[in-house]
Amino acid sequence: VQLVESGGGLVQAGGSLRLSCAASGSISSVYVWAWYRQAPGKQRGLVALITSSGSTNYADSVKGRFTISRDNGKNTVYLQMNSLKPEDTAVYYCTLGYYWGQGTQVTVSS
Repeated sequence: VQLVESGGGLVQAGGSLRLSCAASGSISSVYVWAWYRQAPGKQRGLVALITSSGSTNYADSVKGRFTISRDNGKNTVYLQMNSLKPEDTAVYYCTLGYYWGQGTQVTVSS
């Protein structure tokens, strides 16, 4: 299974970005998708996850601003990020079960 993220980039504070992560290979729909992020000098942490039934969970720091969704038919997960803040700057990684993507950089300028 290979995960390929896209959609990262540079955005001003208050702006929006949409990350995508597509899985190739044979995957199980029961896997949990998740997004993690790691800022320079900080530990990697969970941003959001979505289960096979569509249940979601978010880090407190992104609640109300980020939305995770999945398209099982396309084997893709999305992370819609609104009202971005400089502290959201990090490398964002998607995961599917125990598989990890390569990461995509998100930079929010003040």
